[in-house]
Amino acid sequence: MGALQLTLGGISVLLGVVAWGMFAATIARFVRVIRLGQPDSTRNGPFAARMKTLIKEFAAHTRMNRKRSVGPAHWLVMWGFLLGSLALFEAYGEVFVPTWGWPILDDFPPFQLLMELLGVGTIVGILVLMAIRQRNHPRRADRQSRFQGSNFKWAYFIEAVVLIEGIGILGVRAAKAALGAHETPTWAAFVSNPVGELLPASPNLVTVFAFVKLMSATVWLIVVARTMTMGIAWHRFSAFFNIYFKREANGGVALGALKPMMSGGKVLDLEEADPDEDTFGVGKIEDFSWKGWLDFSTCTECGRCQEQCPAWNTGKPLSPKLVITQLRDHAYAKAPYLLAGGKRDMAGDEVGLSGDNMYAGIDVLAIAESQKALIGDDGGVIDPDVLWSCTSCGACVEQCPVDIEHVDHIVDMRRYQVMIESSFPSELNGMFKNLENKGNPWGQNAKDRLAWTEDLDFEVPVFDGDLGDAEYLFWVGCAGAFEDRAKKTTRAVAELLHMADVKYTVLGSEESCTGDPARRAGNEFLFQMLAQQNVEVLNSVFEGRERKARKVVVTCAHCFNTLANEYPELGGQFDVVHHTQLLNRLVREKQLVPVAPVAEDVTYHDPCYLGRHNKVYEAPRELVGATGARLREMPRHGDKSMCCGAGGARMWMEEKIGKRINVERVDEALGTAPSKIATGCPFCKVMLNDGLTARQADGSASEKVEIVDVAQMLLEAVKRKPEPKPIALGAPSLAEE
Repeated sequence: MGALQLTLGGISVLLGVVAWGMFAATIARFVRVIRLGQPDSTRNGPFAARMKTLIKEFAAHTRMNRKRSVGPAHWLVMWGFLLGSLALFEAYGEVFVPTWGWPILDDFPPFQLLMELLGVGTIVGILVLMAIRQRNHPRRADRQSRFQGSNFKWAYFIEAVVLIEGIGILGVRAAKAALGAHETPTWAAFVSNPVGELLPASPNLVTVFAFVKLMSATVWLIVVARTMTMGIAWHRFSAFFNIYFKREANGGVALGALKPMMSGGKVLDLEEADPDEDTFGVGKIEDFSWKGWLDFSTCTECGRCQEQCPAWNTGKPLSPKLVITQLRDHAYAKAPYLLAGGKRDMAGDEVGLSGDNMYAGIDVLAIAESQKALIGDDGGVIDPDVLWSCTSCGACVEQCPVDIEHVDHIVDMRRYQVMIESSFPSELNGMFKNLENKGNPWGQNAKDRLAWTEDLDFEVPVFDGDLGDAEYLFWVGCAGAFEDRAKKTTRAVAELLHMADVKYTVLGSEESCTGDPARRAGNEFLFQMLAQQNVEVLNSVFEGRERKARKVVVTCAHCFNTLANEYPELGGQFDVVHHTQLLNRLVREKQLVPVAPVAEDVTYHDPCYLGRHNKVYEAPRELVGATGARLREMPRHGDKSMCCGAGGARMWMEEKIGKRINVERVDEALGTAPSKIATGCPFCKVMLNDGLTARQADGSASEKVEIVDVAQMLLEAVKRKPEPKPIALGAPSLAEE
C-alpha cells in the first residue's frame, strides 16, 4: 500500500463519511417533511397486492416502457445504479488495495459477467437517454418538447454522474485485468479484458479509477443531500414508495372514480362536517395528504404528462409537470415554517406560533413562503388559469411512470376554491344553479326528458313502478335527453335495442344528472346531493333484484364512469355497461346483423371517460368494423388519445386562451381523410361537431364530413337495404328465366 493509495483512500473515506452522513440526515428530514401532509389510511394495504404491483412496475418497467425508446435504456441505468452499488462499495477496498475484491464473488465468473454487463449497460443506457433528451430539447420545437420547463442543470449533472460511474466500473475492471489481479475468463469480461491489454499494469491506475468512481458518487451524495427538490435524483428512492402507495392497490392508475374528499385521514361526511375543524379540499399545501407530498417529491420532470396534456398542447398555461414541481418547490420552501409549528388561519393570521419573537430560528424565506396563497393570480403558487384549464382527461396520470396522481390533486384544489372561497369561472355559476334547481346542466324541465322519443315508430317503455321483464335500465343522461345532436345517439340506441328485442325501460322525468360536471368542477356538495338522490331512485327501481341483475346501459361516457365507479361509494351497486359494449355483444350474438356495409373511411375518437378512465377501447372499434367501414386511426388514439375538451366541466367554460382543444382534435381527425368521425360519448360528439363546424366555415374541411356516434353507424348498417347487385350484360333476367 503506497502513498498514493493511502492519500486517495483517506480522502475517499473522509469525504465518504461526510457525504453518507449528510445523505442519511436528509432522508430523515424527508420523512419529517412528508409527514407534514394529512394522514391517509387508505394506502395501508393489502400488502401482497401492493408489493406485486411494485415488483411488476419496477422489475418489468411496465409503465416506463410506454416509451419504447426510453424504457430499455432506463432499465439498464436503473439496474446499473442498484446493483452497481456493489461495485461502488468495492471501490472503497480497491482504492487502498488495488487487487482487492469481494470475497468468494470475485472468483465467481458469473458475478464478474454481471458486473461487466452492469458497466456496459450503464454507459449504453445513459448515452441513449442523453441523446433522447437532446433530440427532444425545447430549443428545437417551442412548447412541443416534454422537457420544456424541466431543470436541465440537474439533468446534465445526473447524466454526467451516471456516465462517470459506468466508465468507472469498466475502468477499474480493465485496470485490474491489466494488473493480472484475477484470472477472469474473457466471456465474463468481454470489454474490460480487451481494454486491459491496452493499459499498463499499474496498481496506481486501479487506485485512480476507483478514486474517480468514489468521488463522482460522493459529489452526487453531497449535492442531492443539499437539494431535496431534485426529483430527478431522489426518485431513485422515493419511486418505490410512491408506486407501492398508489391509490389503487390492484395496480390500476388513479383514474375512473375521483378520490373522495377527505379530512383528517377519513372520508368527509358533508352532513357532519365542521368548517372550523375539517378541511374541504386543499387550500394550503399542508392540506394535501402525505401521499401528495410524496408525489411532489418523486416527480422526475420527464414531462410525459406534459407531452400528453391537451391544455398544454393547445397553448394553455397548464402543464401537469409544472403544477407538481411548483407545489413541490412551495412545499419544501414552506416546510421549515411548518416543522416549527407555524400555522395560519383562513384570513392569513398566524395561529400556530406565539410570543414576541415567534419566528426566531425560522428561515426568513420559509416565513415569506408561508404567506403565499396556494391559488391566486397575484403571487399565488398556482395561477387560477392553470387550475381551471384541466379537462380531467387523465392523460397525465396514465402516462406518469412513477404513479403521480395529478387529477386528484387538481380537483382537491378546485374543491377548496368552489366550496370555501367561492372562486371559480363565472360560467360555472349557471351550470351549478341549473343542476341544483333543474337536475341538469342545461336548465331544461324534467318533463321534457322524453322529448327524444317523439316520432319514433315504436314505443319506448317508461318505468312505471315495476321493471317487469326489463333486463336493462336505459340511463339516457342529460345530453342524450336535451341536446339535439346527442338525441340522435339516444334514438339510435333505443331503436337498436328494440330491433334486437332487448327488454329495457327508461326513467324519464325521474332521471337526474349524475353529478359528474359538479364533482369535476369541485362542487362536491352538489355532486353528493345529486348522487344520493339518484342512488335512492335506482335502488328503488331495482328493489328485489340481486346485484348482477341490476343492469344499466349508458350512452354517456361520463355517466358511465360515475354510475359504475363513484356511486358504489354511496351505496349504489349496479352492473353498468356502455352502449358500445352492449351493442357489440348483440352483434356478436347475431341479435343485430349488419346487412349492408358502410363503405366509408372512418376515424374513431376515444372518449377519455370511456377509454383512459375505464379501459374500453375494443368494443367501439369492433362495432366500426362490423358496419363494414374502414377504420383509420389518428396518431393519438387508445390510451394516448387526445381529449375533446369537454371533461372537467370544461364543456360549460369558454376557452379564452390558445387554440380550442376541440379544433385541435378535429384537425388531427381530418388528417386521416375520413368521411365520418365516430365517437361513443355525447360530450365528445358535441365538441367535435363544434370543431368541425369551425373548420368547415373556414374551408379547411369538406361539408361531407360528419360526426356520428358508433350506434348511428351500426343502425345505418343494420337498417339499410343492400345495394342491388348489377346484372351482367347478356345475362338472362329473372323474367327470361
